[in-house]
Amino acid sequence: MRVLVMSDIHANYTALLAVLKDAGQVDETWCLGDLVGYGPDPNAVVEEIRDIPNLTCMLGNHDVAVIGKMPFETFNGDARRALVYHEKVLSASNMDFMRSLPSAAKICGEATLAHGSPREPLWEYILNGLSARVNFEHFGTPWCFVGHSHIQCLFALDVQTDRVTLDQTLPDLPISLRPKLILNPGSVGQPRDRDPRAAFAIYDTEARTWTPRRVAYNVTEVQKRIRESGLPEKHAARLTDGW
Repeated sequence: MRVLVMSDIHANYTALLAVLKDAGQVDETWCLGDLVGYGPDPNAVVEEIRDIPNLTCMLGNHDVAVIGKMPFETFNGDARRALVYHEKVLSASNMDFMRSLPSAAKICGEATLAHGSPREPLWEYILNGLSARVNFEHFGTPWCFVGHSHIQCLFALDVQTDRVTLDQTLPDLPISLRPKLILNPGSVGQPRDRDPRAAFAIYDTEARTWTPRRVAYNVTEVQKRIRESGLPEKHAARLTDGW
């Protein structure tokens, strides 16, 4: 089975369309959360996600906030401004769809899915070997797919030496999966690994491979909509260089 794995779309409709086109035909789509936040297109993104067949979709921390289950004060000022705007413009049906999504970690075959981490699905960032090592104790599947950090990477646990390594994955270079791994497909709508292209991954359940992918999209067009919506300039500026 060929699975599109993506995360952190952040209301960037143009990037989402580029990912869906570049991914091609897939059997299932797994979205690890944060449909909204930061970007200019919350309704368009949620509506596009709703129409994807064979979809498994998680809630991210921005999603949980916009549906009223986390205080906006938890977020920094710029992120809060975007959430206030999204809460105002999101349609009732899109809000209802998001309320139907799970926030807890979910097992799909040999993979555990979580937005942030299997230990703390909404808020914890897995950014280094220490945070990864603790989280290897919190899932029983061979591998775990997470988002939240906006960085396309993988953490590997060597069960013989009990050591964790961090690798920056390379686009279009398939990775043969083996226990135990934590993999991040990166961010569709707001990459933060100095590559401005939209990030995602293709997971082949039969071949047991993970292929990180990147695709360019019209960043200028999205920046224009961010500014026209009165959202923070930082959310537009960072799209140019992926920071």
